[in-house]
Amino acid sequence: MPAFEQTSFLFPERKADESAKALQVASQAAKITQELRRPRPEAPRISTRELGPADDERVRQDLEHRISAHLPGGRLALAVTDNRYTMISVKREKGPMYRVRLHHMFLKAPPAITRSLARYIAMNDSEASKHLSAFIDEHHLVIRRAARRQRPPVTVETCGEVYDLQEVFDSLNGHYFGSQIDACITWGPRGGKRKRRRSIKMGSYSVEDRLIRVHPALDRRFIPRYFLEWIVYHEMLHQVHDIPVVGGRRQFHTPQFLAQERQFDHYDRARRWERTNLDRILHY
Repeated sequence: MPAFEQTSFLFPERKADESAKALQVASQAAKITQELRRPRPEAPRISTRELGPADDERVRQDLEHRISAHLPGGRLALAVTDNRYTMISVKREKGPMYRVRLHHMFLKAPPAITRSLARYIAMNDSEASKHLSAFIDEHHLVIRRAARRQRPPVTVETCGEVYDLQEVFDSLNGHYFGSQIDACITWGPRGGKRKRRRSIKMGSYSVEDRLIRVHPALDRRFIPRYFLEWIVYHEMLHQVHDIPVVGGRRQFHTPQFLAQERQFDHYDRARRWERTNLDRILHY
């Protein structure tokens, strides 16, 4: 009987002791979980209104600190840009080291966005990417060229040695767009010693200026008119289609854009001619 009483006495004591320890561990785990879920405090935000050049570095450091507060280890090297095409650029290196370039729109980013930036930078998190894309769409109006003291004048030259670009533009505008494209067109600058190039940008479209530029290498007699028309038609399409931001980058040639480009009457013919004669075009 005493042995039974001893066993009976010890067993409840051990059970109570283990229960107390289990409760203590559970309580500590709950506190840790609660602490992890609690948003980390950010450094005081610096107002970016009426900042002078001397404040640029201070603002960049503030943004770098606010993002770093949410990074799970590693170092952040942040540069702020006014790039019109890439809103977010991340280079992940060993260490870990994160080299990041952000558009200036993020200088005023709220805490939720800086947390999303940290998740995207460290883990390429898909939900964070969606959150950031929505933020970029909301602030697309600040995507612009860096401010210039004086905007350089634009010289419009439509009449070339072989082709009149205005006549080509007007013909395409009426045939494909119901004369609704409101843009100017010009040949690019000429001059310089002719040489064999590795690449050439045959056309471009400036959204801000509503200006199409065509490389003067296409103003030569061996260039078929239908090929020049294809280049001009392509640039005119940029005024028709929006430029969404996908993964932090502006997508100029969406599936809808490419589908309408294929509606050009001589699309296949122009592409074949380009493949056959690219070397001749590059020699300019």
